[in-house]
Amino acid sequence: MEKTGEYKRYCASYLVNSKGKLTYSALGNELLNCAGIHANERGFGRKTTSDGTYGWVLSRLVMEMNDMPGEYEDFTLRTWVESIYRTFTNRNFEILNHKGHSIGFARSVWAMIEMEKRQAVDLLSMHGENMAASVDAEKECPIDKMSHIRVHAETPIVQNAVKWSDIDINQHVNSMKYTEHIFDLFSLQWHEAHPTRRFEIAYMTETRYGDTLGYYMDEVNEKEYVIEIRKNDTTPVVHSRIIFA
Repeated sequence: MEKTGEYKRYCASYLVNSKGKLTYSALGNELLNCAGIHANERGFGRKTTSDGTYGWVLSRLVMEMNDMPGEYEDFTLRTWVESIYRTFTNRNFEILNHKGHSIGFARSVWAMIEMEKRQAVDLLSMHGENMAASVDAEKECPIDKMSHIRVHAETPIVQNAVKWSDIDINQHVNSMKYTEHIFDLFSLQWHEAHPTRRFEIAYMTETRYGDTLGYYMDEVNEKEYVIEIRKNDTTPVVHSRIIFA
């Protein structure tokens, strides 16, 4: 089986923003979905532990796009494993538009956890052979890795409680829900005038139903912002960076 998986996707009308382009949260969900398909096809996905004992969790994600698929357009995602370590793995993506032209790349870091204990497992022991067969360390992903993010703001610009619709199968806030909430920190008028060029997000701890999330933001410059989400006013949950065009 090829190391790189290639998957055809479709930009439905409910996945686009006010300008008719695929949103970053929708793209993130498509990346996560194809990561799962790729892993299942090669013997190290969630389906290989279908009793629910283990689950993959996203640790970091960087998406850098020159354009986005438009409404009703087909597009293609390519994904491959760049490297595997004891408790985490690096997975990359390439995004192609309906004409087959490359329009962006993404980098991600994943861990597999034992669901009851919420502890990372040894990937080399569980899936080393299957994962090693899918590693392509030579395939290029030309975007920078996750940057170091530090937020100095002391007052949240908004707070909200974690609700049922935020929770996923792992019983914590879905990774792309954070992305939606972060993009909502900026107005419609801002997004209309400033397309997003790069989005970074890193997950530090889990958030559960009933927790209160506070969003703290610093302006690095007129087109770059860093955000920290804290739960219950104290514990950092997410670090994020947005760079606008």
